[in-house]
Amino acid sequence: MQQTKGLLIDMDGVIYRENHLLPKAAEFIHHLIETSTPFVFVTNNSAPTPEDLVVKLNHLGINGISARHFYTAAMNTADFLAQNHPCCTAFVMGDAGLTLALQKAGIPNDSIRPTYVVVGEGGMQSTEKLSKAHELIEKGARLVATNPDNWCPVKQEATRPGAGALASFLEASTGQRAYFLGKPNPYMFQRARRLLQRHTDEVMMVGDTMETDIRGAIEVGMQACLVLTGSTRLEDLSNYVYQPTCVLEGVDELLEELRGQGTSSSRLQFLSHHNASAQTRHGAKHPNQRTEIAYPRPRPAMTK
Repeated sequence: MQQTKGLLIDMDGVIYRENHLLPKAAEFIHHLIETSTPFVFVTNNSAPTPEDLVVKLNHLGINGISARHFYTAAMNTADFLAQNHPCCTAFVMGDAGLTLALQKAGIPNDSIRPTYVVVGEGGMQSTEKLSKAHELIEKGARLVATNPDNWCPVKQEATRPGAGALASFLEASTGQRAYFLGKPNPYMFQRARRLLQRHTDEVMMVGDTMETDIRGAIEVGMQACLVLTGSTRLEDLSNYVYQPTCVLEGVDELLEELRGQGTSSSRLQFLSHHNASAQTRHGAKHPNQRTEIAYPRPRPAMTK
């Protein structure tokens, strides 16, 4: 912790669950503000704008934050496309957060001959829009998705298809592989880190998901703190080759450490597997990651 000079913080499962703050989450963020500790919320949810997220956290009781404290997968996708293909256009499948991020990056919407089909999180996509995306990809557009998550939490333990699931549909129908931005793509972590104005080894990622938060942080050389208030249980760690730098039950414990109330710096070490309270409040869920399947390449020509 002595070298941690900035934090990247996931939201759902770390700060809140559904519409309820997790223990001491508000105190944790307010402590960062009071101590001038740089932090950025990083989320794979491309649907909301940063302004939407400010309103959400204000409503939950976290004040003193602004749009500059957020970096979404939509913003990351827009930054990546603008940097790598400045004159590109996009056919957008997603909500306002994605549409506005692309507009701010100078990437116009194009439903005729776009450079990219960009798939993000959002409401239900109609069959007509999926068919249109399929058609545009077959005409030469490249497939990009804001994040690889197959499902997204909604209300009362329910989920809906995520950008990863929609991208997989288009991969299967067109034979083209999607390129995924968002966590765990290193580009997401490095862009967010720059907002902190800190070196990579000075930054800690705080997240609840091994496949995105922890994997991405480890692969770029950041510290990675796993909290057990979200999608990962302590016993799940044995399923992964990579491991977090530390495991805590929640941001309430991280707050204690930051305040110097922990027994020692060794507190930020792996919790004992005998800790009975180190269980998530929710049941186990199928991994929120894409399953690799074989696609025919190229597809055979249609016979008349």
